[in-house]
Formats: sequence, C-alpha cells, structure tokens
Amino acid sequence: MASLSLHEECRLHVTQDRFIIEPVDFSKEVLVIDRVSQEIFLEANAGVASDTIPKLIYGILGVIRLLAGPYLIVITKRTRVGELDGSAIYRVEETDMLSYKRTFLHLTEQQNQDNKTYLTMVQAVLQLPSFYFGYASDVTHTLQRLQNTSPDFRQMSLLERADARFVWNGHLLREFAAQPELARFTLPVMLGFVAIRTVVINRKTFTWALISRRSCFRAGTRYYIRGLDSEGHAANFVETEQRVDHEGDRSSLVQTRGSIPLYWSQRPNLRYKPDPVLDNTKIHADGYNRHLDTQIVNYGKLVLINLIDHKGPEKQLEQCFASVVQQGRKDFIKYVSFDFHHECRKMRYDRLSVLLEQIASELKGFGYFMVWRNGEVGSTQEGVFRTNCIDSLDRTNVVQSLIARRSLQEQLTQLGILAPGQRVDEHHMFEYIYRNVWADHADCCSVQYAGTGALKTDYTRTGTRTKVGLLKDGWNAAVRYFVNNFADGFRQDAMDLFLGNYIVEENEGVASPSPLHVERDWRVMAIPLVAVIAFSMCIISLIIPSDDLREQFFYVLFWGGAGVGTLFFMLVYGNEFVDKPKLAQAKLKLE
Repeated sequence: MASLSLHEECRLHVTQDRFIIEPVDFSKEVLVIDRVSQEIFLEANAGVASDTIPKLIYGILGVIRLLAGPYLIVITKRTRVGELDGSAIYRVEETDMLSYKRTFLHLTEQQNQDNKTYLTMVQAVLQLPSFYFGYASDVTHTLQRLQNTSPDFRQMSLLERADARFVWNGHLLREFAAQPELARFTLPVMLGFVAIRTVVINRKTFTWALISRRSCFRAGTRYYIRGLDSEGHAANFVETEQRVDHEGDRSSLVQTRGSIPLYWSQRPNLRYKPDPVLDNTKIHADGYNRHLDTQIVNYGKLVLINLIDHKGPEKQLEQCFASVVQQGRKDFIKYVSFDFHHECRKMRYDRLSVLLEQIASELKGFGYFMVWRNGEVGSTQEGVFRTNCIDSLDRTNVVQSLIARRSLQEQLTQLGILAPGQRVDEHHMFEYIYRNVWADHADCCSVQYAGTGALKTDYTRTGTRTKVGLLKDGWNAAVRYFVNNFADGFRQDAMDLFLGNYIVEENEGVASPSPLHVERDWRVMAIPLVAVIAFSMCIISLIIPSDDLREQFFYVLFWGGAGVGTLFFMLVYGNEFVDKPKLAQAKLKLE
C-alpha cells in the first residue's frame, strides 16, 4: 500500500480565476488550479470562501487541452464494485469537464464548432461504462506482480506504482505526475472489466473475482487497429486475472489476449468481412520477436493459442503466424493452432475438449499463483496462455473461460473449499455466477473494441449453443457492421485524442488547417443519395398502379437497375464511403 492514501472525496469550488479542490477528510492542504496562469499547486487549507455551491467529486482524471484551452476532468459519480485485499474498487459512472477559460471569445466560429467536436470525442470515451479505480489498491497489477515487489515500491504513490500499460488517464495526469507533492490527488484509472462476487460452496465463503485490464498502447477500434506497431505492442491486448480469496489465502490465474502479432490490417470497405492484408514491406519476425520478448519478461513461458480459420481469407494470417513462430525462438514458446469454426461446426462446442487436451500439460505445468494468509508463497504461475482469434473477442472469450475453469477447479481444491473429487460445475449457484460473469466480461471487452456486445455468449452463459443465441448473434453482427463502417472513424479519433496520440494545436484552424475538415469528392458522396432515390422510385413504381403495364415494367427496371448499379459502385469503392479517422491514424497513413 502507498505511504499516503489518496483523497477519496473532495469539494470542488469554482471561482472566477481558480479551481479549488478541498479534501473532505479535513486535510491541511487544498489543491489549487489557477485558471489564468494554468499553474497547479498546493495551498494551506485556511477555509475556502466561495460564492458558488461546491460540487462533491470523487477524483481527478486529469487535464486535457483542446482548442478552447485546458479542461479539468473530474469524477462526479462512482459505484462500488467490491473489495479486494481489504480495499474498495470503484467504477466511474459520471464525469464533468470544466474549461479553464470563462469565455470562448478568442475562438473563431469554426474553431468553436471544432472545439465542440473535440469535446464530444472526449465525452464519448468517458461514457464507456468500464473505467475502474481504487484509492488504496493498485488495480493495474496482478496479485503475483504485487507480491514480487520491494518495500520501496509499495511506498510509491499509486500513479508511480501503476503499470503504464493499463493507466488510461496517464496522458491526462502528466502535469500532476511532474509534481510529486500532488500524489494524493493523482488517481490512475484503468479501462477494462471488474466483477467481484461473494460465493458459498460447502458452507465455506470466499471471494471470486474476474479482472481484465485493457492496454492503452495501440488502443483503438476493431478494423482500424490490428496487429502490431513498430514497438511490438499488439492491438486489443487485454490481461485477464481470475482471483480467489478465502480467509486471507489468495490465488490467481492470469491469461492474455491480443491481435495476431504480425504487421497486418483489415480496413472497413462496406463488405461484411473485409479481407485481412499482410504488410509485407515490414519484417514480421522483427515485430513478433519484439512482442514476444516483452511478453516473456512480463509473464514467463507462453502458449500461443491461435483460433482463426485455416481456410478462406484468414488462411494467409494463420500460415504467416505459424511460419514466424517456427523461425523464432523455441524456448518458452509453444504454438497451438485450432480452427475453432471448423472444429465446432454445427454447434459442436463439445469439440473444444480437443483443444483443452492439447494444452493440458501446460495448464498443469504453468500452475497458478498462491499465497497463504501468513505471507508464504505456496506456488507461482510460470507462464500464460495468450489466445487470439481474428478479433480476439468472441472465440477467444469462450476458450479463456474454459481454461480458467480448469484452473479454478485445482485452486478451490487446494484452498480446501472443494473436497477431493468434487467438481466446480456440481455447485449450480456458483456455476450460474461463473458463466454469467464470463459472458458479461465478453460483452464488455467487445463493446470497447468492436462497439457491440460479444457473439457466442449463449454458450458461455448456458454451456450450449442455442438457436436463440444464433439470432442474438445475427443482431449483434448487423449492429457491428453499421458501427464498424459508419462510426468507428469517430470512435478511433476519440481514443487517440483521449490517450494523447493526437495533440490539439493551439492555433489549429487559423495558423494551420484543422484535420476535422477533410474535403471529400461531392460526386462520390452523392452516390448514396442516388441509390436512395433510385430504390425509392422503384418501390413507388411497383406500388402505384398503371394502365400501361409495359411502361410500369420499364420504370421498375430502370430505377431498380440504377439502384443496383449504384450499390455495386459503392461496394467496389467501399473505402470511400466508410467513416475514417481524421486525427492520429490519418496522420500515420500520410506519413
């Protein structure tokens, strides 16, 4: 635990020239942000005189600079999720953004509109219902990592201690991080998933928790962020930890997921599934080795479980991945390729037992982390399973839940909760909790990356694939199609802006052009309108009776042909009609 705990509740006083943040716990100091000079400093708490009614806040997310100037972002509502290691974990429910500037008269009319667009982007990220934090507990580290730290490390502030991969407001807190005396006001926040449940089995009460941490490196949306970057960071990288706490005895299993560790892309183009494209101008082995070296340092041995198809568009990725693994280092690495769709076709999800048998020896050999109530370490986890499918979402979550169940069986037996020979799935109340939490976890990870709930969650929730589940998957797939083609450019820009991958320039829109205004050929943009008019006229021609059937037939044929022709044109040039990023990703593409 840090030497000084964070202030949990504060009163925010807003004056003409200051933001004053006064801890509710009667601290001797208050945090002052000068709205004019933009300085941040501590001041003796001599009582705050303000004409305005103070607002209760639960933490500072940080400061972001937009066209209008800096904005202070604070947490105004939180929900207590549960407790781990004696400390409460919270989820961010509502936030508020306060401008340093009292007026926007320094902005042109166009800059004012652009500033509103940037505000909407930041708010879109803040409205994700999956930001988590603790005032005394470090939610960014696994139980095993924390156990292996030194006393000096535990005396650091929460922000200094936090794993930078999972601190989503690190960019927003950069001005606070530069001043160590502000440590009690700097609150690191993680994007991911946290579920904490109190469970009773065999009259023994224990806490079961599932925690996922989404990396802020190479973060983004489904089709705009794939594969690796130059530093070896993988898209959609998530660290998932399953924990058990029984009367002070604690155990933990860690797994990871992430995009296929190659240089590849899959840009939206109005097709239901755009073909993945390998970037053969780069050396895949270099990126793969850079990524794997980092993973081995963080987690030890690795089993790479690849669930993508062995035929069709995904085949080239599977072959390239297998080739790179074969040419790379052999120590610490095992590669398992399992064609999920082929093996489990016709809803034969029982075939997943084949995969579990292939990794059974590693599941036993890697083990799990166990620390007894007296502080003695009973066992350590020697490696992790890194699972991926094309999106590292739906198929990946199914497999991770099965691996976690196998390990949980051993952990509960070791803790004395299950008697020898007993099975977890014999306890129906816990089985219900387990399945639904893992399904909720799948939905949460999917919303963050793909914009909709996960597919195949009926299997996770019930243990069987159902026709109702297939119908739900069809609906989610349709919504995904719309979001990925017509909303993900904005969502990608929002994440890049929030994480500091794009910095808004002070005179943007005056001294330099604004990237928000990308000229698009009006002739191309007119095509969707032509399609709508053509199909509308075709329907009108069909439903309005005519004395001359021949004339009506030619009307229907003409307008129907025009509609089909424009749709064909849109599919051929589909990338011209999708919502594209305009900020960091557009800049990278130009470079």
